Amino acid sequence: MVANQQTLCGRCARLGKTCCQGREIYITPGDMRRIGAVAGKIQFVEWTRTADPSYMDQDDDPVWRQHVLGRDGSRRILKRQANGDCIFLGSRGCHLSMAVRPLLCRLHPFTYTADHIDSEPDTGCPRHLLSAGESVFEAIHTSMELARQWHRQLYEEVITDGNDNRTDIRPSL
Repeated sequence: MVANQQTLCGRCARLGKTCCQGREIYITPGDMRRIGAVAGKIQFVEWTRTADPSYMDQDDDPVWRQHVLGRDGSRRILKRQANGDCIFLGSRGCHLSMAVRPLLCRLHPFTYTADHIDSEPDTGCPRHLLSAGESVFEAIHTSMELARQWHRQLYEEVITDGNDNRTDIRPSL
């Protein structure tokens, strides 16, 4: 492993620009339980329609479309601060440990559908912040094997969650 021990997420946070800013992060019921166990009484969830209309185009992932999006296009997301940052984003990155972070956050910067996960990170990942010889896996302190486990877990939780999201009734949070 390369000597730089700060994660790529921490490096982005230090520069004041992260994927945690301005994003709407869907959370599963499992994410809610994991985060709730450490967040205590912090209200960290909201139901909202997407601000990005392209998000509704989920033709490449019918499982996501069926189980995550409500009839009105809303879904459960992490609340954001007034400036649009994730409620758990601080100056040094995420306040949540990797074991508690939403599965979407753990999987970032990889793209995926229910059927597969890409082995290369999204093109928007700031590779210019990598140290010489450092891979994205090293920089985010993970492996493809672990990403595949999180991917399976995400879709298991998405499918379990599907019945709540397809109705207009919102569970109490």
